[in-house]
Amino acid sequence: MTRIVFVLLLSLLMSVSVLAQTTKKVARPDIPGSFVFDFGFNRARLIPPNFKQGFWGSRTVNLYYQYPLRIARTKFSFVPGIGLSLERFKLVNNYTFGPVNPDGSFPLVAANTLYPGIYKSMIVTNYFELPVGFRFDTHPEDIARSLSVSLGGRVGLLFDGFTKVKYKQDGETKTIKDKQNHGLNPFRYGVYGRFGIGGFNFFTFYNLSPLFEKAKGPDATLMTTFTVGVFIKG
Repeated sequence: MTRIVFVLLLSLLMSVSVLAQTTKKVARPDIPGSFVFDFGFNRARLIPPNFKQGFWGSRTVNLYYQYPLRIARTKFSFVPGIGLSLERFKLVNNYTFGPVNPDGSFPLVAANTLYPGIYKSMIVTNYFELPVGFRFDTHPEDIARSLSVSLGGRVGLLFDGFTKVKYKQDGETKTIKDKQNHGLNPFRYGVYGRFGIGGFNFFTFYNLSPLFEKAKGPDATLMTTFTVGVFIKG
């Protein structure tokens, strides 16, 4: 489902770009608002003992549509939006979630006890997102050359969560996806900041809500996550 949604959104962006560049005689379509593509890296705080996180594999891709509403003739805008947040957490020690405990929590266990020959383990979380914030532009009449700073918050609803492991057996590479929420928090909220010039900017998100529901995650963790990266606005 995640791949289908991603392909549809990417196709929409490409279609708009092609339509705008087909011929000089055709007016450029004036689509209100903007599409935002985020790419960043995830880190975690208050991690449980066996949550050994890798860097490159722990990444986020966000796809948002935003509709800025300028406040009178000021340099400030109110910016609501909607989109998807697709996150990955790579565990470099090849741990994964084991069967649920009697108390309803999910432990992290060495995946080679379940899948001999394992060489890759990931936790995947995908959210529907509603970001809302305020933006300051130095030149609101010329956004492409404007220095902008944004601050806001976002809420998200988990629509897909699973673990993914890859291992080799008898010379064959196999992939196992365990599609259940593993105690992941179905609802999250956090804050964000963005700054940059024109369509290229930097961003950071910090999730105020724990990644796992209370007493459902490994070792009753209250782990929170944050993301730092770049985004392109078109």
